This record gives sequence, C-alpha cells and structure tokens, in this order.
Amino acid sequence: MIKEKRINKIKNYVSKHDSVSLDELVSIFDVSKNTIRRDIQVLVDRGKLKKVYGGVTVNHKTLESIQDRKKRNKDQKASIVKEASRFVEDGDSIFIDSGTTTIEMFEYIKDRNLLIFTNSIELVVRALPYKELNVMLIGGMLDRKTDSFGDPRNLDLLSNYNIKKAFMASTGISLSNGVTNASPLESQLKKEIVHRSSEVFLLVDHDKFDKYGLITYCGLDEIDYILTDVAPDTAYTEYAGKNNIQLVVSH
Repeated sequence: MIKEKRINKIKNYVSKHDSVSLDELVSIFDVSKNTIRRDIQVLVDRGKLKKVYGGVTVNHKTLESIQDRKKRNKDQKASIVKEASRFVEDGDSIFIDSGTTTIEMFEYIKDRNLLIFTNSIELVVRALPYKELNVMLIGGMLDRKTDSFGDPRNLDLLSNYNIKKAFMASTGISLSNGVTNASPLESQLKKEIVHRSSEVFLLVDHDKFDKYGLITYCGLDEIDYILTDVAPDTAYTEYAGKNNIQLVVSH
C-alpha cells in the first residue's frame, strides 16, 4: 500500500512538471535511486510515463477516436458551446474545428446566416439541410479517428478569405507547452487558422488544463478567449490578465 501511494505521488509529480530527473525524484521522495527506478518502471509499464535520458516524462496522450471522446464530459461541453455560440453573429465568417466540443456549437448557430470554414466531415453533413449556412470544407488527407481532413494541400485557398472568428479545440493546454493537439495531420491547418483569424476562441473543459498532446499548434498568448466550465487555477487567470485573454467560465 505504501509503495502504491508513492507510485501515485510520483505520477502526479511528473504530470505537474512535465519532465523530471531521477535525482530530483530521489530527493523529493527520500528513497534510493534503485527504488525510484523500480517505481518508474511500474508507471512506464502502465503507459503513464516515458523514460528519457537522465529522467522521466509524461507519456504523450495518444489520439482517441472521436466516438470515445464524445462520451466524456457531455454536460460540461454543452455549457461551453452554448456560451461560445453567443459570440457568433449573423453575417460572420467563422472556422469551427473538428473537436467534439466545437462541433456541438452547430446546434446553437444552425439557423443563422453564416459562412463556416471547417475540416469536419460531421459538421458538413449536419449543415446540409440549412440553406442559410454556406460551408467551405478545407480538404486534405482523411483522418478516420477524428472524422476530419488534415494535412491540407490548399491552404492558399484561405488567403482569399477573412475569417472573423475561429473556434478551436485542443487535446490539452499548459503554460509551458501552449495549445496542443494529438493529431499531426491537423496541426498545420490549426496553425494557419489561428494566424489568419481576427479572433481566436479556445473551447476546453477543465480536464484539458495542465495536459498536453504531441504537437503545439499555437501559444496561449495567441488566444483571445478561453471558454471553459470551471475556473482554472490562479496561474492561468494571472497569465490571461497579463496577455489580454478573456477567460469565460460557463454555467
């Protein structure tokens, strides 16, 4: 029982700091280096951590299927997208990302007159019956885990349009790694959308804070609005204040 508690504390400590040296863990937990090595091996075998030279790091989150992601935090996501939809006005040109949270914005904006850019197959299908919605699908290589197109070959298409508001999804965000994504195929498109949009809205539930995926697609300071369901800790609120980021907590 004592060993298992220590292993859990090690996992939490590494998760908080992203990567840690063996010597630091020995000092923090006041055990021998051999004990730390054995505990780390347990966490590596469980897929929680990954060994690096001289230490250990969090195992990057693998990309889950869109069906699995839809099942998590449904109520929280619903409150976030309802709040996000308040920022959409008739006549807007917007980008809606392929994340399970952002896609649900559709139910709140489907009766408006909009130009929607997206890489989401599901959003295009949902939009078919609504004549007031003009949809521009950004193509590329199909990613079946996200039901979306990534690795686009026609980014020049976006240079002819002004995207007023981009509603972005993320695998996780952190002060050290910024806004991250687990799909390499989608990351270049996300970077381009953030760069070309007048306002960028990031929709993330509370589970996404202090987590990170494989690729950083923009810095937190490139975001204009963070919409979430629970107020994050003071480090994030202070960062938002210093960088003119509007932090919106849904109810």
